[in-house]
Amino acid sequence: MNYIQQAYKGQRELWMFILTTILVAGIFILNFVMYLFSDPSDLDAAYELMKRIPPNISLIINLAPFAVLLGLLFLMVKYVHHRSILSLTTARPKVDYKRVLFSFLMICTFTLVTFFIGYSIDSSELVFQFNPGKFALLFLISIILFPFQIGLEEYLFRGYLMQHIGILVKNKWFPLIVTSVLFGIAHSANPEVAEIGFGKMMIFYVGTGLLLGIMTLMDDGLELALGFHLGNNLLASLLVTADWTALQTDALFKSTAEPSMSLVSEIIIPVFVVYPIMLFILSKKYGWKNWNDRLFGKVTEPPKEDYKILE
Repeated sequence: MNYIQQAYKGQRELWMFILTTILVAGIFILNFVMYLFSDPSDLDAAYELMKRIPPNISLIINLAPFAVLLGLLFLMVKYVHHRSILSLTTARPKVDYKRVLFSFLMICTFTLVTFFIGYSIDSSELVFQFNPGKFALLFLISIILFPFQIGLEEYLFRGYLMQHIGILVKNKWFPLIVTSVLFGIAHSANPEVAEIGFGKMMIFYVGTGLLLGIMTLMDDGLELALGFHLGNNLLASLLVTADWTALQTDALFKSTAEPSMSLVSEIIIPVFVVYPIMLFILSKKYGWKNWNDRLFGKVTEPPKEDYKILE
């Protein structure tokens, strides 16, 4: 059984899917509705209010709800859908933590190398602000809470929604596209979207969603996506902060640059050059074959003897 077929191991009534999605994804739906209908000045006022809160407290406020929602998703999967969390995580007999570690190290290495190359070329808009006490607290908060934040996003978008949409439409490409777009929309209320531009940021967010979705489908599990997402978000918190980003932290560096992202060097190249290279590296390491079927193939219900619904 492949990754999407894992959803057949549980109860699959439509009302269960709708109820779980509304309860767990409510925070993302609310954020998007607020973004669409709020006056820009109201959003700016809300961002300014958040800036007045001490950074570490603000980070806890932003991340703590994800722990509650991830727990709620797990409860709904186990007690409403009557399936195991393992089936939501991977098609393997057990979670492969080595895969999590490899993708974590891959994105961390790339981020750190490219950052310090850029810093050595031009550091004029970066201020080193290392404070041992504040940074130690930030590090502790980050390693405790970011796994819940990225866990919810991966288990919801690449896990629950990918699997259940897949068995509804009976193919793999549609849930890949839909969950990637929803992943982008879920981040639309982030302050950098308003500062840099909706179009630019959606290319980046949707492109990242596609990368994580392709990892999941090709590798039959969430492990690579979990590691990649965790490494990316941890470094976003610990390495560089700016007044116009979603994460206001006591990071090692603070950017004083005006809000901007180069369409070519910071969006097009990462999404259309770096991401494919990373997929190529992963494909060689894990021996991915039959890309067409894994990404565009049909989803069929396996024989009943191949799975058992939990009581």
